[in-house]
Amino acid sequence: MENEMNTTLIPEVTAEERCELPITGMTCSACASRIERVLNRQPGISSASVNYATGRATVAFDPEQMDVNRIAETVENAGYGVVLPKLTEEVSSSTAESDVEDEVEKAHVAEYRDVLRRFLVAAVLSVPVLVLAMSHGRIDFPGMNAVQLLLTAPVVLYSGASFYKSAWAAFRHRAADMNTLIAIGTGAAFTYSTVATLFPFLFTVPSVHHAMPTPVYFEAAGVIIALVLLGRLLEARAKGKTSDAIRRLMGLQAKTARVVRGGQELDIPVAEVMTGDVVIVRPGEKIPVDGIVLQGASAVDESMLTGESLPVEKTAGNEVFGATLNKTGSFQLRATKVGKDSALAQIVRMVQEAQGHKAPIARLADVVSGIFTPVVLAIAVVTFVAWYILGPAETRFTMAL
Repeated sequence: MENEMNTTLIPEVTAEERCELPITGMTCSACASRIERVLNRQPGISSASVNYATGRATVAFDPEQMDVNRIAETVENAGYGVVLPKLTEEVSSSTAESDVEDEVEKAHVAEYRDVLRRFLVAAVLSVPVLVLAMSHGRIDFPGMNAVQLLLTAPVVLYSGASFYKSAWAAFRHRAADMNTLIAIGTGAAFTYSTVATLFPFLFTVPSVHHAMPTPVYFEAAGVIIALVLLGRLLEARAKGKTSDAIRRLMGLQAKTARVVRGGQELDIPVAEVMTGDVVIVRPGEKIPVDGIVLQGASAVDESMLTGESLPVEKTAGNEVFGATLNKTGSFQLRATKVGKDSALAQIVRMVQEAQGHKAPIARLADVVSGIFTPVVLAIAVVTFVAWYILGPAETRFTMAL
C-alpha cells in the first residue's frame, strides 16, 4: 500500500524536446529579442533563443504543454513568419528537414530580389531629389517642390512600405525597433514636406522684402530609405551564405539507394530506406545510409567524414557511413542508422547548433537594441518640445521637426 502511495505521489518526468525553426521577417536584433521575450513567456517553453544572424529560433519545450505548431503560431502572432517542415506519411523527417532548407533558401532569394527592386527604385528616384535639394538655389524653377514630391512619393510608398508595415506591427505589440525610428523619421519628413508643398501658406515665413520659401525635406526621406535598403541588401546577401555550409553537407547525401526486397533489387529514394534493409553499393557510388557490411569488400573514401585522404578497406563486419564514396568493389550492407540518426545528419545538426549559438557580442547587441530605440525616441520628443517652446514663433514648428 505504501509503495502504491509513493508511486502516486511521485510526478512523472516528461522528457524535454528541442526544435529549431527558421524565422522570416526579422529586420534587426530588436526583432529577435522581441520574439525571444514572447516565446519565453509561453507556458511549456523552458527556454528560447533567437539568432538574428542565422534567422533561426532554438526552443526547448515540454511536449505535454506545447508543440511545434503552437510555437510557430506564437511567432506568427508576433508579426513574423516560420518555415515548418511538411511531415506526411510518405515523407521522412530527414527529407522534411531538407525541404525546410530548400524553403529557407527560396525565402532568402525572394527577400534579396524584393529588397533589390525596392533599393533600385529608391536610388534612382532619390538621386535627382538630392541634387535639387543640395543645389541651394542654383537650380530653381516653378514647381520644384512638386517635382520632388512626385519623385519621392514612390520611394516612400513602395520602397519604404516594409518599414511602415513592420513599425505598425511592432506598435500593435507595444514594442519599438529600428523600423519605428525609420518610419517616424521618414514619415514625418515626407508628410510635412507634402503639406508644405500643397499648402505653402501654412508654413510661409514673412520677411522684410518678401515671403521666404517654405523649406521641404523630401531628400531626407528618400535618401534615408535608399541607404537603409542598401544595408538590408548587403545583409540579405550575407544571410544567404550562412546556410551554405548546411546545404553543402546535405548535398553530400545520396539521392537513391538500391535495396533488396522480396528477392528483387529496387532503386528507391534514400529517405525510404528503413533500418534493417539490405542495401547494394557498387563501385563509384555514394553509400546511401550508415550500416554494417554483410558481404563483399571495397575501399571507401571517408575524407568527407574523417579528413583522411586515403581510402579505407572495408570487409564483412566493418561499419560504413552514409555519404562516403565507394571506390573499388561492390558489397552489401545492412542499414543500421537512417534519416536523422545517420552520422551525416548528426554533423548537420551540430553545424546548425553552432550557428545558432550566440556569441557574447551578439547578446550585448540584443541588450543594447532593447534600450536604443526608446532612448532615441525620448531624445527626439524632448528635442521637438524644446524647439517648439523656445524657438522663434514663425519657424518653431519647422525647426522642431
